[in-house]
Amino acid sequence: MHLSLSFAPHIAIWLLWLAVALCVVAVGYALAVRASGAWARALALAVLLLALANPLIVHETREPLPDVAAIIVDHSQSMDIRGRRAEADAAAAQLKKTLGADKTLEVREAFVDTRASENTGTQLFAAISNALSDVPPGRIAGAIAITDGEVHDAPAAGKEALSAPIQALIVGKHDERDRKLTISSATAFAIVGQTADIDLRVDDFGGDGAATAEIDVHIDGVEKGTQVVPVGKNADLKIPITHAGENVIELEARPGPAELTLQNNRAVVSVNGVRDRLRVLLISGEPHAGERVWRS
Repeated sequence: MHLSLSFAPHIAIWLLWLAVALCVVAVGYALAVRASGAWARALALAVLLLALANPLIVHETREPLPDVAAIIVDHSQSMDIRGRRAEADAAAAQLKKTLGADKTLEVREAFVDTRASENTGTQLFAAISNALSDVPPGRIAGAIAITDGEVHDAPAAGKEALSAPIQALIVGKHDERDRKLTISSATAFAIVGQTADIDLRVDDFGGDGAATAEIDVHIDGVEKGTQVVPVGKNADLKIPITHAGENVIELEARPGPAELTLQNNRAVVSVNGVRDRLRVLLISGEPHAGERVWRS
């Protein structure tokens, strides 16, 4: 139970303060000239002002609201490797049980899912924002992310993601290693008979790998040899374009010293081949003297 004194004036607050000022002046003048009954008039004016101020005694019964903590479980495609999803779910269940024992804490659970057809990556911070979007900042206790560490929507440097602590629980093993092929940029069009430039990078994560990597090249399903590129640096491949239209180029990095998955060792690029000279026929729906030249 909480008691407090409040006021609900019957008149506008500025009128009330004006009346207080006038009464103070009048009473002060009466006391200065030693007028009879000055104290009685002061008491009467005080009672009148108090009645206009309408004082209220407020009885409040307060019930504290619990803080809110979010548990974000990563269920993206990379979590399907070596039982990571099962480990994440088991850790989330244990966390919910531990945090749920605190009666002053509300626990919310959210999942990060990605479809095979999407290329958005792990939107971890978006899941945190959605889980806590309706919670006032003062009630947010924090967030715990259970993930493999691959996050694609991390805020820019200097930008606050959440006004509360964010903890990360990384699933997997300490000695895991993996090779990844990334296409940095690729030419969309190339002239038939010339080459298309593809800028790529091969990384060996989890330790010191080989100095170079071999890239198998297939064009339209036909093997076109192997090229050697440095590991950990950008490399430019020259791919010959042999025909007009779409040229489907498949690049595959051969397995490294250790691999979690071979899915990120492959990449596909489509390059449209065009002729350096094109013959164009102009067709118009209106008669024109110049069309006789095109027809001939």
